[in-house]
Amino acid sequence: MKRLLLSTAIFFGLGATAFAADAISAMPPASFNWTGGYIGAQAGYAWGKSKGGDYARSSGALDVEGNIDPDGFLGGVYAGYNYQFNNNLVLGGEADLNYAHLTGEADPLHDTVGPVPPNSARGEMTWNGSARIRAGYAFDRFLPYVTGGVAFGRYKFTPDYINTGPLPGAKTQTGWTVGAGVDYAFTKNLIARVEYRYTDYGHANYDITGFPDYVSRVDLKTSAIQIGIAYKF
Repeated sequence: MKRLLLSTAIFFGLGATAFAADAISAMPPASFNWTGGYIGAQAGYAWGKSKGGDYARSSGALDVEGNIDPDGFLGGVYAGYNYQFNNNLVLGGEADLNYAHLTGEADPLHDTVGPVPPNSARGEMTWNGSARIRAGYAFDRFLPYVTGGVAFGRYKFTPDYINTGPLPGAKTQTGWTVGAGVDYAFTKNLIARVEYRYTDYGHANYDITGFPDYVSRVDLKTSAIQIGIAYKF
């Protein structure tokens, strides 16, 4: 009888050990650690507001201006580094660079009296980038975060007048950007994200070829939603 009981105990003990091993192996892995560098690719859609017009250099008096609403697609690369503290706070830095195709047109332009057709103007952003800090709080593989920093982008402004034709100008405008997003780690190396950002590229003055007494004054503000996928090292 003792042998039978001992054999039974050993049988169930081995079975329980095997079951426990299977249960442990089926449990989710330990909490994800966000510390490390990463590099990724992103793409999305952006839309914005831009006011552009021509002014007399001497007085700053308005000649004509128009409201341009550029929009379009953008995509590029990003890279950064995160450090996760013991309380799940995550701080980091990130930079990105994008090809952009945001275009819009003011047709017609306006002066102090009203519309002045057929004069018009066109705006086009060809690339942009940023350098930012990030702060988030990790919920295991989810990382909601906020971000902000300096932004820059190449913007073309082309007034088109009936008596001169197009007068293109282009500058790299610099401003600031803020936003928020969520990162999700599918594996220990692959991290997906969704992010929204608002960017103010400030004002810029463009010289007008052939018209030294006048200057084009342009501002630009954009909103963008992008998705991305990154490899964490």
